[in-house]
Parts: sequence; structure tokens; C-alpha cells
Amino acid sequence: MAQLIRGLDDAALRDRVAQATALYFLDWSHPSSGMARERSGGAFGYDVEETTTTGGTGFGLLAQIVAAERGWRPRREILDRLERLLGFLERADRFDGVFPHFLNGATGRVQPFGPGDDGGDLVETAFLMLGLLGAAAFYSEETSIVARIEALYDAVNWAAHIRDDGAVMWHRNPARDWAADALPIRGWNEALPVFVLGAGSRSHPIPASCYHQSWAQAPSFVNGQDYGGIVLPLGPHWGGPLFLSQYPFLGIDPRGLRDRYADYGQQTRHHALINRHHCLTNPHGWPGYGPDLWGLTASDDPTGYVAHSPTEDTGTITPTAALSSLPYAPDEAMRVLRHMHDDLGEQVWGEAGFVDAFSPVRDWVAESRLAIDQAPIVVGLENQRSGLIWRLVSGRPEIRRGLRTLGFSAPYLMRNVA
Repeated sequence: MAQLIRGLDDAALRDRVAQATALYFLDWSHPSSGMARERSGGAFGYDVEETTTTGGTGFGLLAQIVAAERGWRPRREILDRLERLLGFLERADRFDGVFPHFLNGATGRVQPFGPGDDGGDLVETAFLMLGLLGAAAFYSEETSIVARIEALYDAVNWAAHIRDDGAVMWHRNPARDWAADALPIRGWNEALPVFVLGAGSRSHPIPASCYHQSWAQAPSFVNGQDYGGIVLPLGPHWGGPLFLSQYPFLGIDPRGLRDRYADYGQQTRHHALINRHHCLTNPHGWPGYGPDLWGLTASDDPTGYVAHSPTEDTGTITPTAALSSLPYAPDEAMRVLRHMHDDLGEQVWGEAGFVDAFSPVRDWVAESRLAIDQAPIVVGLENQRSGLIWRLVSGRPEIRRGLRTLGFSAPYLMRNVA
């Protein structure tokens, strides 16, 4: 069990939390494939041991890079894990190069995420590719590994998910036509990397018109409202769950990043502060909420799995929400980290760091940790400390090409791209 050590200074506490949280991937990835298991408990009908997550694996790769950089595990050990993972991915089910949401970690066969969702998931694939490209940058001297990663990226047929009206579709099974309720990727949400990686592809690109004429034209894209003196550039009313602005920027550096729609450094910070403002205002009177305890995002809940947000507030706090906000609201998030660790530790801290979620009002603590919640903590803490993952991922030519094709500008995009 991860030891609880109170009274650490801020830097030591951040490192302690990151190191413990990384154990989810270092010690509990699937032993044969190297994929990240979707969750550690609270099965929700899944086989916890064998259900592995594509997007969580990409995020987990970034967390393991941090572990290698910080010396928590030998650099060679993480490289060996990466090589095993690549062998698995090269044999696993793909649909025009697009991976499904879930894979069986032993067989590599698709595991349906839900009814009719047994094909390629473009958003999860984008998250996986972010992790793989980050690994390619970190192990740039390993030319054969880099070539295998680039081959997996080049095989993704991003264009196959474009509907006739120009919408990019979330899910696709080539054996079936689009369902009547098929989900287009539109409006501000976590899926921005689909367009960046798709526009950066030289083999099967998504044209910039899909970004500007579909993604950015949804009613829930531009916001511009003032919430407690904080203006939210993009997204739904009150911002939605924090993962909407956190997942896209685990690897893509939002600092100074702009396009015709928003300043993305402002988007990430303002979304976090608005989420915090709601918790401080606390319209439902939930116990525990305040400057030392805030943060609403999707996670387990006493009632199941809930996309917590200011408009869907059940009194459940999800640690990843505030902790993954450290790069954007460091002072405000650090208070939450210290309070949860030093004051609430006996209830919410343990093996692999903090639990997925807890509800003071219901005296409930999740029995689970989730890959997509644990990895952003490790990555967010490292980006706040050093910007390592931002430098690695945003330095890749695929990312730079994609951002520039879509019309983004940033100081780090000033150099020419191959």
C-alpha cells in the first residue's frame, strides 16, 4: 500500500502523489499485452482482469514516461513494456486502422463497449496515438520502435470516419452503415486530438473543413458566458465535466495556443476556475465543498458512473478533477491535493494513490481506480512541474502539422515542420 506521509513540502507531496498514482500502470497493466486495464474495481459488468482500454493505455504510456524520467522505474523497463505493447497492438483488432474502445487484454479481440459499439472508436484511438507519439519522442534513439509507432499512426484511416455531410463520426464498424443515432464529433469536448492528429496525417487525413464547418459549428461549441466573473470561451453551460478541457491537453501544449475560436490556455484555466467557483458557491449545500475540496468530472458514483459537473452535481468529488488542473490553476488545486492527502488520507488514499471518487454526503468511497482518471493526475503533475509531456508530444511533426493545418498558432509552432 502507498504510504501516507504527512507534512511534506509542496514539491515533495506532488512527487509522492504522482509516484504512487503511476503504480496503477506500472504494477497493474495487463501482464501479457501491457495494455492498461480499464478499472481496478466496481466491474459494472466488465471482466476487470481482461478488459483493457485503448485511450487509457495511451494516457498510461505518458504516465510511464514520467516514471522513467523521474527514475521511479528503469528507462529500459518502460521501453520493454512499450515493445510488448506494440506487438500486441500490431496483432489486435482494428477497423481501417482504428482501434475499438475496449480490447480483451489477453486475446486482442474487440470487447464491445455497448450495444452496437463493437468497431473502431476514433476518440480512443486518438488518445492512444498521443501516448504512442509521446513514447516515440521519449525513445527517439530507438529507431525501430519509432518506426513501428509511426506505422500504427499511418495506418489509422481518419478519413473513413467522415460522413457525407462532413461530420467526423465517433464510432464506425465497416461491416455496417451509419446507425440512425450515430454520434458525430462536434462541439467543445475531449475529442480535439482527433482533428489535430487527423489533420496531421499524411496517409488518411481529415480536411480542415471538417474542423471548421462541423466540429466548431455545434451549438455547444462557443460559450462566452460569465460565471462568477470568469468568462468561459468554449463548451456547454458551466463548462461540463473537467475532463472536456483536460484530456485534449495532456500532450498538446495549450500555453499560448490559439485559433480563431479561443485561447486554449485561457480555456483550460477558466474551465477549472468555473468548476471550482460552483463548488465554493455550493448551491446544493453538500458537506465538505470549499476551497480545500472541489472538482467535478466523470467518475464512479454511488449510483453508477456519472459525468459530474456543475449541472450534474451529486455531491461526489473526483480527485483527478482538481489534481489534473494543477497546470492551469496551481494554487487552487494544490490546496485540494494537500487536504485530500493530509486530512482525508485514511479514507481516500491507498495503493496507486487516491480512489476514483468519494461522496462526503453519502459517506461513500469508491472501490475503484480508473485508468482514464489516474493517468491525467501523473501527467498533469509533471506538466505543472516541468512541461515534459507537453514538450514530447507537441514536438512531434504529426502534432505540429495538424495544428498548423487547422489554423492554430503558438510560440512552439513557429519552427518549420517536416
